[in-house]
Amino acid sequence: QVQLLESGGDSVQAGGGSLRLSCAASGDTASSYCMAWFRVPPLSGAVLEGVATVDSEGTIAYSESVRGRFILSRDNSKNALYLQMNTLKPEDTGMYFCAARQGDFGCALSSVYYAIWGRGTRVTVSS
Repeated sequence: QVQLLESGGDSVQAGGGSLRLSCAASGDTASSYCMAWFRVPPLSGAVLEGVATVDSEGTIAYSESVRGRFILSRDNSKNALYLQMNTLKPEDTGMYFCAARQGDFGCALSSVYYAIWGRGTRVTVSS
């Protein structure tokens, strides 16, 4: 099965700050997987919040909190998933995780459907 490695997390200022997160997949062809980004805000008790998902056909879904600001994309030629984060807010602070599941059934913003996870990359947005 695929293994995931996130990168791109950093500390930025709110308002004009932007970041691009990357998730590199290895060990299998990621194009057949449903892939997603989740985040864990600080002081949330490790609650995983769904950010965005993309299925094998390229259908993308966003959470209400990021729709219009974040852009999810996948590059199957590079076996990679990206999250362009614009107009960052302090409430976007957290640990961001890439996740994957085989097949599109359960390709949703709920972490219970995903068995494959990266180690995360930290995003800090200061006001």
